[in-house]
Parts: sequence; C-alpha cells; structure tokens
Amino acid sequence: MRILEGGLDDPRVVALLNTHVTRARAETARGSAHSLDLSGLRAPEVTFWSAWEGDAVVGVGALRRLSPEHGEVKSMHTAEAARGRGVGAALLRQIMATARARGMSRLSLETGSWPYFEPARALYARDGFVKCEPFGEYREDSNSVFMTLLLSDPA
Repeated sequence: MRILEGGLDDPRVVALLNTHVTRARAETARGSAHSLDLSGLRAPEVTFWSAWEGDAVVGVGALRRLSPEHGEVKSMHTAEAARGRGVGAALLRQIMATARARGMSRLSLETGSWPYFEPARALYARDGFVKCEPFGEYREDSNSVFMTLLLSDPA
C-alpha cells in the first residue's frame, strides 16, 4: 500500500469520498453528519491523503488545522473490500506524523455514536485517542463522539 498526498481530482477518489459521505449520513441522525465535501477538503487548512493498492484507492483521510497547536482528523474512510487490512491505521499514522511535524500538540476528531462507527472508534482508541468534550465549532450531540489525543514528540 502507498499513501499519497492529494488525489481529489481522481474520479476513483471522488467515488470513494461520495461513498463515505452517503454511508455516514445514512448511518447517523439528520443534521449530525460532519463530513467535508470536495470544496471543504480543498481548503488551504486541509491536507488530504489517498491510500492505494495498485490502481485501486483503498482509503482516504485528511488533517485540518484548527489552530497552530490543534488539528482535526477528517474524512477517514476505508473501502469496504479493504477493511481489516490496516488501511485506516496507516492513514491515521500518516495524519498523526504530519500533525507532529507541523508542530501540533493536540489532534481531535468527531465520529458517530451509532454501531456503524464502532470500528472507527476502536481504531482511534488503539492509537490513544480518548473521549473529550466538543471542540472547535462542534456542539454537544448524542449522535457524535468527540475524541482527542495529546501528541508527543516522535521518539
């Protein structure tokens, strides 16, 4: 697997992002889905990655800078056929390493509270993310789980 920065102009990436947004919105309550659309992922404060196996895009993820010290994990999604093979973990490690390299000391995220999102919550917990209060522009929502990680310097 290789992880590449960018890819938002590739129709295969766009198709996987559309699957992500459609599924996330179907698996959470109306008004509680917070995924970024293509224009949001192209914002200057967002860095986007796509994961590939051969010619197939198998995952996507992004880092949004909220402040000089605080980043947010966005748009994490693994293609159905590639689940359970470490794609999400590899993308998360890329996001964490980039956040550290850019001087961020905290990384946060919002994910769903519904059963569909349990594998994502478990992935984040394995890497040290813990539940937290809403951050940034988020508000308390029973359909959302907020998690954060204090980043240490790479060892």
